[in-house]
Amino acid sequence: MKNKNHFQFVKSKFSGLILSFFLILTSCFSLSAQQVKPLTRIEFVFDASFSMFGQWQNGMKMDMAKKMLNEFLDSIQKIDNPNLELAFRCYGHQVPLRPERSCTDTKLEVPFGKNNTTAIKNKLKQIVPKGTTPIAYTLEQCGGDFPSASTPNVRNIIILITDGIEECDGDPCAVSLALQKKGIVLKPFIIGIGLDQSYINSFGCIGKFYDASSETSFKNILNIVISQALNNTTAQVNLNDQIGRPTETDVNMTFYDEQTGSIRYDYVHTINNKGVPDTIVIDPIGTYKMVVHTIPPVEKKGIELVPGKHNIIAVDAPQGYINLKTAGGSNTSCIIRKGGDMQTINVQDFNTTEKYIVGKYDLEILTLPRIKLDKVDVAQSKTTFIEIPQSGNVTISKPNEGPGSLFLEENNKLVWVCNLSSAQMQETINLQPGKYRVEFRPKTAKESIYTIEKRFKIESGMSTQIKLY
Repeated sequence: MKNKNHFQFVKSKFSGLILSFFLILTSCFSLSAQQVKPLTRIEFVFDASFSMFGQWQNGMKMDMAKKMLNEFLDSIQKIDNPNLELAFRCYGHQVPLRPERSCTDTKLEVPFGKNNTTAIKNKLKQIVPKGTTPIAYTLEQCGGDFPSASTPNVRNIIILITDGIEECDGDPCAVSLALQKKGIVLKPFIIGIGLDQSYINSFGCIGKFYDASSETSFKNILNIVISQALNNTTAQVNLNDQIGRPTETDVNMTFYDEQTGSIRYDYVHTINNKGVPDTIVIDPIGTYKMVVHTIPPVEKKGIELVPGKHNIIAVDAPQGYINLKTAGGSNTSCIIRKGGDMQTINVQDFNTTEKYIVGKYDLEILTLPRIKLDKVDVAQSKTTFIEIPQSGNVTISKPNEGPGSLFLEENNKLVWVCNLSSAQMQETINLQPGKYRVEFRPKTAKESIYTIEKRFKIESGMSTQIKLY
């Protein structure tokens, strides 16, 4: 029995012609727009199973598929691209369905090479439909067809031409996902002809579906494939302010493959000398998630590029500034949280300025005692200044070891500030200006009446000595 979760259906001899496109991309692909043009390897995988004898539109599916592949090869042959290598693999063409089908019937007929379109076309003429459709097994074998698949600056692409679906209890979805996780296959593209809705929906686990209802539409889609495989595609990222102007810049942005989560590109956003966001080169094959590393970060999902065109990727990223100031060269830091959220989004040092997405923020300044400021407003292109007094310090000397604590006197209450080090006989603590008390009991004293209490005052930039004896 076929399992619908594993993309297995009974194959009809009248099922449409499907063209699936699988990108195999190395993880070391160069990210610079000034990079050397990558080596592109395209492997054609051709279905020669028995059902290719079936009819489609004005002819037999096998004849139509050969005709379109030949035209595709002719188009590629006209492109002067020294950085292009082709290969040709076939399945279902060696072992007949009777007496027993072969689910390992696949063979690399023409290995990768330059200027070998004629060799592929000659081999294509000899192909006669015979057997079954082992798509999953064939895709697994394709993973080993690419020489030095991990070589930097290489784009590896598989184009699978088939008139149906898996017939050998394999799972093309699982195989595709496994290859993607290894960085071999990035994403499949599927062109279907004459498929009913139930079949079309089943391709979602593999990739993006294109419906080719005629030879003309099929040729148009093939042109898209050529464009995606061979042409440079440019984009600019507009980081818009609150009124929709692309004025924000100087922030890192990362493009992830949305299917696998792998990092594809990493750029620092720039406004060029013409005053517009700079142009970057991006591979058009695949769907991206972009993370703009503002504070907090901004994400845009489902980014699909039009191949061979200049694409605009817009995201709202209005920003303002927080400036933290204190005198005396303090090394104090401040925890920054979104208003009402306990998650820390940044720790900013004092006497620095940092950009933040427009909004309300809660600040916890890591002085002693802590200073908490809620709902601090960050406005578009404005600087919010936060200034605190310069700290002073107190040096506390103890007669011997023992527990103790510091308290701030505030509104007729004692507010705990910190504990003293039980083992240290003397320690210096930086404190904000204010009135304080120190409470201490010698370790050897076992009665509370031996608690020693001293009051003192801290002033900005001043030092205070406290002796607990």
